[in-house]
Parts: sequence; C-alpha cells; structure tokens
Amino acid sequence: MRDPTSQSHSPWQAALTIGVAALCLLFGYELVRSVAQSLYINAYGASKLPIVMALGPVGTLLWLYGYGLLLSWWGARKAILSTCFLSALALLGCWWAIRHGSRVATGVLYVVREAYIVLLVEQVWSFINSTLRRGEGRSWNGPICGIASLGAILGGWCVHQWAVRVGSQDLLVFAALTLIPTALFTIWAYRWGGEPQPEPAEIGGRQGQLGVHLLRQQPVLFYLALLVGVTQIVATLVDLQLSFFVERAFPLKDQRTSWLGGFYALLNIGAAVMQFVITPLLLRKVKVRTVHLGIPITHLVAVLLVVFLPGLGTAALAYGLFKALDYSLFRAAKELVYVPLTYDARYRAKELIDAFGYRAAKGGVGGILALVGRLGYVVGPSVLPLLILAGLVGWIPVAWRLTDHPLSTPPH
Repeated sequence: MRDPTSQSHSPWQAALTIGVAALCLLFGYELVRSVAQSLYINAYGASKLPIVMALGPVGTLLWLYGYGLLLSWWGARKAILSTCFLSALALLGCWWAIRHGSRVATGVLYVVREAYIVLLVEQVWSFINSTLRRGEGRSWNGPICGIASLGAILGGWCVHQWAVRVGSQDLLVFAALTLIPTALFTIWAYRWGGEPQPEPAEIGGRQGQLGVHLLRQQPVLFYLALLVGVTQIVATLVDLQLSFFVERAFPLKDQRTSWLGGFYALLNIGAAVMQFVITPLLLRKVKVRTVHLGIPITHLVAVLLVVFLPGLGTAALAYGLFKALDYSLFRAAKELVYVPLTYDARYRAKELIDAFGYRAAKGGVGGILALVGRLGYVVGPSVLPLLILAGLVGWIPVAWRLTDHPLSTPPH
C-alpha cells in the first residue's frame, strides 16, 4: 500500500521538478561517462574493459549499503542529498589523481561512474513512484524521462565540443559541479511533494538495509530482478562490441572522447523522441506484455545487422537503439510495477534491483570475459554478436513470466 504521507501536496510540480534535477544529473553524467571510458581505454586498452566492469558491482554494493544506512538514519530526502555530496567528492578525487598521473585512478573513476549514477537515478525514480499514481505514470513517466534526457543531450554535445580543447580529465570538475543544482532541485521537489514515510515495521531499516527479503516475499520483484539481469548482460555485450570498433576507428584519446560525446548526444536525442512522443502513446494504447516482448525482438533485428554487416556504423546503431529504448520505453514500463508497492520495496528493493542488479550483471559478464582473456582468448567483435543474440533469446521468456504477474499489468 502507498504510504499516506506520500500523497503529494502538488504531484505535478514535484514530478517535474525532480525531472529537472535528473536533467542536471544526467548532464554531468555524460561528462563522466565518455571521459571514464576514454581514459580507461587510453590507460589499459579496450580488451581490459571486462576487468574494470567486473569491479563495478563491488563499488555499487558498497555505495548501496551506505545509502541504506543513510536512508535508515535520515530518511529519503537527506539520503539523496548526501549521495550527491559524496558523489561530487569522489569525482573530484579521481580528477586530482588522474591529473597527477595515476593510471589506477582511471579504473577507480570507471567504478565510481558505475556506482554513483545508478544510485542517484534510482532514488529519483523512487520519489516519482511515491508521488504519481499508476494511471498518472502511464502518461508522465515518458515525459519525465524526456526532461532528464535533455541534460544528457546537452552533456554529450558539450563533451563533443570541449574534450579536445579542455582535455578529457578536466571535464570531471564540471561534472562534479552539476551535482549542486541536482541537489537544489531535489530539495524543491521534496518541498512540493512531501517526503514518503515508511510503515512502522520499516522504520530505521528494521527489515534490512538492502531489502533482500522482499525478493522472496514479492514474486514480482524477483521477476524484475531476473529481467534486469538479462537485459544488462545484453547491454554489457553491446557496449563491449561498440568499444572494440571505436578503439579501431579512433586511436587518439581526445578524438575518441569527442566522437563518444557526439554519439551519446545523438543517442539521447533519439531517446528524447521516444520519451516525449512514442512511450506515452504506447503505454496508453498497447498491452504491457506486448511492449516487453517487442523490445528484445527489435534488438534481435539490430544485432543481426552487425552479424552480416560488421562495422562501427552497425555496432553504433545496435548500441544506440538499445540505450534509446532502455532510457525510454523499457524504463517507463518497468517503473509502473513499483508504484503500488511498499516503502521498502520502492526505496530499498528497487535500488538493490535497479542499481546493484544492473551492475552485478554487467560485472559478472566482465568477470567471465576477463577470465577468458587471462586464459589467452580475447572475445572480440566476431564473437560478441553471437553472444548478444543468445542473451536476447533468453530475455524473451523472462519478459513473458514477468507479465504473467498481475502487478506487472497496470489497468488502463
């Protein structure tokens, strides 16, 4: 049941304001994403990306547990503000170390990149899911994603324009500064919407800081966790596939960063079109099961293009399509499931599934590929499309099982 205190004083203003906070957050993340990937490739090479990917879940779990403690001590509003502050400090620390020649800091930055963004984004969605009702979410989840994506578009464009002139690592300072307006808009959003409160049995994290027990108690959360796991296995493989082609095409660091920034800007423009126009229309007119099954089938077609026409263009198309759908239709449909659930499900189990689950799947794939690499085998662009196809085939039955559950099919 929804907590009585989470009924918003002004739900529209609260949701739109937290959307602007997400805009600032994703603007900064675009600076971090391209820089972290480019600097790590420059330091260790694309073939070593699986190693740092395997470390991502460790960093994310540490951040997640710390967040759980903050949530128990201070509540949702202060927890997200504290996470903003700690993220800014971590980014500035990595910038300082990289400026002083540390190669290891590029790996630390990559792990920080993986941890801070998912935790902050999921806290934003925890607030939205506590503010809007299900029917409202069908219409507004897509546009809220769209508002946030405007920051990602602008951030990608800035990377494309500034990387060569400013230098890749110095963009991290600007990224840290964007967390200031993120925090300010978050404060205003909580003033508009009020702060959701736990049930008496949930106060102070009495049922656990991470919400693991809820995956056993609520089957819909278990299926969501499986869905997130399989989608992120595919996402990791698609990411690695693109990284190999990018490394070949752009051997120079700043040129590579600039191309990545421009690519992510175009990707986010496509996602914005999905978020503002296509996602609200589909969620109102099409069955949730059809949406969830249609997404992996669409990706199957894109990856088949890479199999038969391998190159930077088809790899970029496959990755861009995956991320555009992930940021829009998939995200909006998935978030509807959390709306009627308990406070701990929305603020603890959700973060476990959508923050740690994302990174654990990615890290697991990275760990396996790193082990294979240690044995002398490099899983390159000739093999990756076949692994991606296998992951997409596994995605379809998981989506089917999730949409069998009544909570996953909200009424029109």
